[in-house]
Amino acid sequence: MKIKQFELNHFGTNCFVLWDESTKQCAIVDPGAETLYEEAQVTQYIEEQGLTPTLILLTHAHVDHIAGLAEMCSRYGLPVTMHPDGKKLLRQAEAYGGVMGFLSVSNMENLNVNEINDNDMLSLGNEKIECRAVPGHCPGSMAYVVPSAKVVLTGDALFRGSIGRTDLPGGDYNLLIEKIRTRLLPLPDEYEVLPGHGDISSIGMEKRYNGFLI
Repeated sequence: MKIKQFELNHFGTNCFVLWDESTKQCAIVDPGAETLYEEAQVTQYIEEQGLTPTLILLTHAHVDHIAGLAEMCSRYGLPVTMHPDGKKLLRQAEAYGGVMGFLSVSNMENLNVNEINDNDMLSLGNEKIECRAVPGHCPGSMAYVVPSAKVVLTGDALFRGSIGRTDLPGGDYNLLIEKIRTRLLPLPDEYEVLPGHGDISSIGMEKRYNGFLI
């Protein structure tokens, strides 16, 4: 599995493109492009690498992670793959976009949704992606474990030295801590943590140094 990271929009949201080297099938995770230029950064990279998108995944449906979602789904003719508990946030994205400083966020009420749940397995070419539910930052928050690459994409659940905020609607601090401890920290120490914002870390680093978890 190969992985490319893009930093998008005025919240510095990490969007990831994952692909299976043997089939060139790729997944786009958290397409938060705010401008046509940012969208082109992602789509041109996909074209240059000769990749074929087969999955569009959400770690969660806060507007900074989905600002470019409707455009990506339309471009590639794909549904959005997400936990069903996040569908309410998806419907609210257009309204929240204006409040959060996004100039234009497409209406997403009619997007096709491929629902996933805790412990589901997704196929990306010959690769497997494990879905782990980590609510607490918001309803429907998911992490994606890629065993072949020894990485976990944590969205806004777990950051380098920090955790996601829980003061927004649907947030639950105790639930988030519980899910990080039971669904993320049991992964091997060498697994890289690819968060929704900021720098890459590792499970071992977060076990030892994250002040919210020790």
